[in-house]
Amino acid sequence: MYRYDEFDKDFVAQRVDQFADQVERRLSGEITEDAFKPLRLMNGVYLQLHAYMLRIAVPYGTMNARQMRMLAHVARTYDRGYGHFTTRQNIQFNWPKLSDIPAILRDLASVEMHAIQTSGNCIRNVTADHFSGAAADEVADPRPYAEILRQWSSLHPEFSFLPRKFKIAVTGAERDRAAIQVHDIGLHLKRNEAGELGFAVYVGGGQGRTPMIAKKVRDFLPEADLLAYATAILRVYNLSGRRDNKYKARIKILVHETGLEELKAQIEQEFEALRDGELTLPAGDVEAIRAYFALPELPARERDRFDTANAGYINWLTRNTVAHKRDDYAMVTISLKPIGGIPGDATDAQMDAVADIAERYGFDEIRVSHEQNLVLPHVARADLPAVYRALEEVGLATGNAGLITDIIACPGLDYCALANARSIPLAQELSTRFGNAERQAEIGDLKIKISGCINACGHHHVGHIGLLGVEKKGAELYQITLGGSADENTSIGEIIGRGFEPSKVTDAVETIVDTYLSLRTDRSETFIEAYRRLGAQPFKDALYPEKAKAA
Repeated sequence: MYRYDEFDKDFVAQRVDQFADQVERRLSGEITEDAFKPLRLMNGVYLQLHAYMLRIAVPYGTMNARQMRMLAHVARTYDRGYGHFTTRQNIQFNWPKLSDIPAILRDLASVEMHAIQTSGNCIRNVTADHFSGAAADEVADPRPYAEILRQWSSLHPEFSFLPRKFKIAVTGAERDRAAIQVHDIGLHLKRNEAGELGFAVYVGGGQGRTPMIAKKVRDFLPEADLLAYATAILRVYNLSGRRDNKYKARIKILVHETGLEELKAQIEQEFEALRDGELTLPAGDVEAIRAYFALPELPARERDRFDTANAGYINWLTRNTVAHKRDDYAMVTISLKPIGGIPGDATDAQMDAVADIAERYGFDEIRVSHEQNLVLPHVARADLPAVYRALEEVGLATGNAGLITDIIACPGLDYCALANARSIPLAQELSTRFGNAERQAEIGDLKIKISGCINACGHHHVGHIGLLGVEKKGAELYQITLGGSADENTSIGEIIGRGFEPSKVTDAVETIVDTYLSLRTDRSETFIEAYRRLGAQPFKDALYPEKAKAA
């Protein structure tokens, strides 16, 4: 993985010193909260419902054991003993004191971590496929390009105060595990007929109040032109994006209002002025950065031997391990979704344990997925039983990756000042209701995603079953969407009908699941496949029988 050079170290240290001074002036009353707000946001500090929240960057979701241990230290020393891994492949701490945040940032800087641009109207943390560099199906590792984008975008003088936040994701496989089509810029790394590396470029995706799927603006952009073309896109957006209405300020609205062809023409015009200039990526520099992400030296190992009587292990092996480039290795998903637990949360002890496991069995590499889980990308199959036992000791051996209890949920009204409804209790109730391992296996792949407000931090728009918390007449209500997806066949879920009271949501989800089970062609037909075949009506009829009878 990437290691800081002297410039990186000085850059982050100076930023910490600068923000420490800003915090001191805020605490002394020299600057107001309104004046402090844009300063803290550029350093990952939010003011939540009950306290400040600090969001720490994990660039493209990659970290090592030393960094994970530092996160455990932050949780223990400055917070309440846990952290929350997010859909941005970051981690946030919900209870730090503002006066402690400079010390936290200094501790983080000691292990090459920071909180720069994890919030604010700037280019946010660039995300990538959590299996990057290890996946058997990828064309090439996309993380070197994510790192190039990180270096280019950090405190970019032209793009530090955009009309709205801006998110970039990159994937290197035909199977999209980075949700690139719901990002402001989505990059699909591919090879052309000549075998050269480049990108399909998508622009204008996003969720929130107005969910939209990104439009393809380039089928193949040569590798060397990545920064020039990204600059062209950002420049068009920065000049023409709306600043009069924050709800219409994202680039997706610009794409919609301008029209795809006209916007493409504007981007190409800017690109022509930049092409073959100083933003052209030198091949040598790309190779130098790519070298940081070389596959570890993986010694040949025999395949694992396991106890077939251990149902928990077999279930975990089936759901939480994926084929690696090497057939004697596997990629392991560490579920942060225990039955009845809070999605994405990990205690300081669990973070320390993951660090230990990564050092002993995972070549000192850990990933954060946008699905709020952790990943060990390189584990010898012979070591899988030992990894399972170590995870089991700290409550991290739940074998539910991709199943109905692998729920994505935002912090919701328990923490967030913007939320209208709670996400966490609903996720816990659903997880408990569907927690039986045999029942989960019968249901198969099914993604539930929950947001506590229209900002869609829980990605409900692209959930197979999406749940959106809204406020109606002073009470919480949950709107259900069906048919969303964030893979290579991205779709926005359809609102199924009137909302449900908190006490009735889990029953409604169970009705949806039972309807699917009764109508699928066979056990191999997944929920999303069945929904696309059947359409919404059978599910509407089951959820609202009074309307079905009236019809």
